[in-house]
Amino acid sequence: MASRSLGKAQEFARQHGIAKAYGSYGELLDDPDIDMAYIATPHSHHHDVAMEAIRKGKPCLVEKSFMANAREAGEVLDLAAERKVFVAEAIWTRYMPSARMLRDLIDRRAVGEVAMISAGLCYPVDWKPRLMRPELGGGALLDLGVYTINFMLMCHRGEIDRIVSNCILSPSGVDLQDSMSFTFRDGVMADLHCSARCATDKRGVVSGTDGYIVVDNINNPCSIKVFSKSGELTQELDCRAPISGFEYEFLACRKAIAEGRIEPEEMPHSEILRVMSIMDGLRKEWGVRFPMD
Repeated sequence: MASRSLGKAQEFARQHGIAKAYGSYGELLDDPDIDMAYIATPHSHHHDVAMEAIRKGKPCLVEKSFMANAREAGEVLDLAAERKVFVAEAIWTRYMPSARMLRDLIDRRAVGEVAMISAGLCYPVDWKPRLMRPELGGGALLDLGVYTINFMLMCHRGEIDRIVSNCILSPSGVDLQDSMSFTFRDGVMADLHCSARCATDKRGVVSGTDGYIVVDNINNPCSIKVFSKSGELTQELDCRAPISGFEYEFLACRKAIAEGRIEPEEMPHSEILRVMSIMDGLRKEWGVRFPMD
């Protein structure tokens, strides 16, 4: 456990039974006993810590959103490729068994041809100071909307043709509520929304020509249900994680590192850049700017 303050690191380590505490991120990265660094700082600080880790040859798993913007993401991934150091994004829904279950249903046309995707993720978290600060990469999009975008891209791999969106800004200039409509070149549409002001049911729906799939919670799936065109339940899959859900991303990282790869199959670097570029475009349209942009 590392922090900018040794006292804070030691207190956290004591509370959670962690063997070592470090007074700087550099100290942790210099420890030969550390196999991989998990970077969970605010978005604004992911870039510098990840770059330092890569330069020191330390594999790292970076909390979502991967960086504050696509430029930072590109710099980190380019350096990782140059130095041949493993880097991954900790967007846990990409690694859970539910991701494979959902993809399998779509690939074997359990609901026919996909036509529309909808997803929403809203939590009343606007009381958290970090989320309201542009200098920390705040706003609903990078914390909540990122899950809806990843859900959409997990369900459909096509090229996006057009994005139409709206957002409500906070007094500090970050996005509080977002509504996003995507049209793919093949005619598939997706409607996504997120909010830091209110709660929602967190569902994701994949609608096809022969029925629809309902994921009960796109942020932490427990069940996937398949319905016919008439609304009859035809299949239900239990996809609850046996421990916490975090274990899957760490197992994926361990497997990739053992095989000598610098990225996991579940969330390749190309997808990281795609998601970051989409979010950059949305923020530009809304006038949401971070100091690091």
